Amino acid sequence: MSGPRAERDLLEQLATIRERALLEIHGARTMAELDDVRREVVGRAGALLEVRRSIGALEAKDRKQIGVALGKAEVQEALAVREQELLDSEPALATPLDVTLPAPVVGVGGLHPTIQLMYDLNDAFAALNFEVYEGPEISSELFEFDYMNFPPDHPARDSMDTFWLEGCLDKAGAGRLCLRPHLTGASVRYMREHPPPFRFVYPGRVYRNESTDARHERAFFQYEVLIVDEDVPFTSGKFLVDTILDTVFGRPVPTRMRTGFFPFVEPGFEIDMMCQVCTGKGCRTCRQVGWIEVMPGGCPHPNVLRAGGLDPDRWTGFYVNVGLDRLVMMRYGIDDVRLMHSADLRFLGQFA
Repeated sequence: MSGPRAERDLLEQLATIRERALLEIHGARTMAELDDVRREVVGRAGALLEVRRSIGALEAKDRKQIGVALGKAEVQEALAVREQELLDSEPALATPLDVTLPAPVVGVGGLHPTIQLMYDLNDAFAALNFEVYEGPEISSELFEFDYMNFPPDHPARDSMDTFWLEGCLDKAGAGRLCLRPHLTGASVRYMREHPPPFRFVYPGRVYRNESTDARHERAFFQYEVLIVDEDVPFTSGKFLVDTILDTVFGRPVPTRMRTGFFPFVEPGFEIDMMCQVCTGKGCRTCRQVGWIEVMPGGCPHPNVLRAGGLDPDRWTGFYVNVGLDRLVMMRYGIDDVRLMHSADLRFLGQFA
């Protein structure tokens, strides 16, 4: 049907729909009732859309008048106003609060297992009169490599291993800044700030530009220990290792020392411990050999002592550098270091 009669019928129908919609909108007492009105009037199957579909049967000259009379904007505005009124008037709590009921249980956080182990080691060495020292995470080529007796062409200086700061690649020494790739550079800072003899530990996070796997991460924790005195017997190094492992596991742990080369120590050693995940039988964590490297160690190289302002003919010492994350893996039987840096609350909740 088309013509004047069809137009009048649609106009009357629109007036009825709009009048009823406005009444129902103002009468809605809850957001649920308002949503029902919204669906019935302006929804995909709403009354106004049904009328709109009928416009196509009208003559061209009549369509504009019906389109204006749809009044969808007026209805939408009324919906928005009533929605805000309901939001302002509804109580903040869906149900009344009974203050006589016990309070809900609040979730309790805990220390990250690596931080907990760091504190345990700090306490153990504090009892032995060791000072806890902290160095900066942004360091330089001077402290991390030059003072540590690294040759100019050593591969660790390359960006394959070290994160160099932007704008510093064309500089050298103190002007070439980086994220510290190890903690050992902090030893020279300490030597320059304190008179010998001294004994101190310095824990912290270090950064390496390397691939991640079950045993390696780009950002991980180390724990370094250094004794410097006029006469430091080699057995002091073994004592440091035993102190660390006894603190971690609460019992003696089998260890072995292998000759190793590190520019900052002479002589140097690789210190291994029996894998505590498989108790020496072989597993993914220890690569099926039953042992896992946990720390290098050795006597400070004479060039390192000189960089710290000490006379190597008078002073000597012993370094131990612990891979703290690996000790945490041994302590709790964790077979993938990436879990500790994943921020997965299912994993971290076990240590709360």
